[in-house]
Amino acid sequence: MALSIRNQIAGKAESVVTGEVMAVVTVHLDGGGPAFTAAVTAEAVRELGIIPGGGVTVLIKATEISLATPPLPGGLTIRNRVPGTVTSVTEGQAMATVRLAFAGGRELTAVITREALDELRLAEGSEVVALVKSTDVALST
Repeated sequence: MALSIRNQIAGKAESVVTGEVMAVVTVHLDGGGPAFTAAVTAEAVRELGIIPGGGVTVLIKATEISLATPPLPGGLTIRNRVPGTVTSVTEGQAMATVRLAFAGGRELTAVITREALDELRLAEGSEVVALVKSTDVALST
């Protein structure tokens, strides 16, 4: 199935904690790198057959990624924090696309406002941390 979601990263479910309605799945990426946490419905876990050790793909829309410059403040509830380096910036009138490289030569694409791009002074080579709420991570099998 073709998807418009730019960020598709292969991994394996390390843990699956299922409640009555929601589940939290921790995914370790193939070849190493940061783990991702996804909060998905318990029904989706059953329907997709997600089990510990099973293969999954982490799916993150580019518009669901926030960027921050290090160091990060303490006390963040955001589970997914991916340090990386900006590899390219495409600027539009209102929005910008920022690509960043992270562990194992992988890439994430974020779409942020032009105002945020200017405030953070992001350019090729900038060190950033991609932030993604667990509820903004989808999974496929």
